[in-house]
Amino acid sequence: MSMRIGVDIGGTKILAAVVDDGGQVLASERVPSPRQDSDAATREVIDAIERLRAGAPGEIESIGLGVAALVDFDRTKVITAPNLGWANVSLGAVVSAATGLPTVVENDGNAAAWGEFVFGAGRHLDDVVVVTVGTGIGGGLIMRGVLRRGAHGGAAEIGHMNAVPDGLPCGCGRNGCWEQYASGNALVRQARQLAAQHRREAAVLLSLGDGTPEGVQGRHVTQAAQAGDVVARQAFDLVGMWLGRGLADLVAIIDPQAFIIGGGVSEAGDLLLMSARSTLAAKVIGGTERSIPPIIAATLGNDAGVVGAADLARQPR
Repeated sequence: MSMRIGVDIGGTKILAAVVDDGGQVLASERVPSPRQDSDAATREVIDAIERLRAGAPGEIESIGLGVAALVDFDRTKVITAPNLGWANVSLGAVVSAATGLPTVVENDGNAAAWGEFVFGAGRHLDDVVVVTVGTGIGGGLIMRGVLRRGAHGGAAEIGHMNAVPDGLPCGCGRNGCWEQYASGNALVRQARQLAAQHRREAAVLLSLGDGTPEGVQGRHVTQAAQAGDVVARQAFDLVGMWLGRGLADLVAIIDPQAFIIGGGVSEAGDLLLMSARSTLAAKVIGGTERSIPPIIAATLGNDAGVVGAADLARQPR
């Protein structure tokens, strides 16, 4: 049985897994991700790989690393990772030297997109945009069955499309990026603002935290919305609206068969996607005269990144 190790390196956690050719996760482990310290994070990645390798039911052939970063075209180096505080990190070379295994580095949005395309919600499609809605927004672009990385490896950084000129500051150094309005961070910010203005209507939402708007966390917004809290539902409607606006812009540029929405916030399902679908239909260029790409929920959940990274280490794309 052929196996690889896929690793998903994010701002708060490192998830590593042994994955077979069918995209099945055979073993995994999760550890905290040291922020602002690429050396410490790289050591955690190597240690996790070696522990999984020691317990694997066969030989590990290669390693795929998905990281929330701009990655060079050769898929070896992290150019910049603003949310991690990394710059010019030769991640692939370091991990390969430590493990003795061929190692591929890829943007985490690309890795998750590839996982969903090959093994998840996009497996019967040819042209899709995968949007990962988490702390920020990532993405991946599949056209005619090929992962499109751009001339320098930096394509599909869709979270940093400009949604609002001179809008909210973003970690990338610009203002008004899409992810400031349609991400998990945006959901929490909207919910806190609304709860501060409408405390009585936000009773369920506030009760899940410490009773203050500042104590509201992302999981509280989902739980409260599912329980019918009108303020939490309004926060989802607003974030879904911004998500739909961005998708409408992507239709004008890319014209995909479908959008696949993944990431932690997408686990709320129709709480997020209903508003996104209605906004996309209202804002898409051509309106009712054109085919509007469906918005589909991802199916691999938290495993999309590790599964995609492992498969990309199997075959160059």
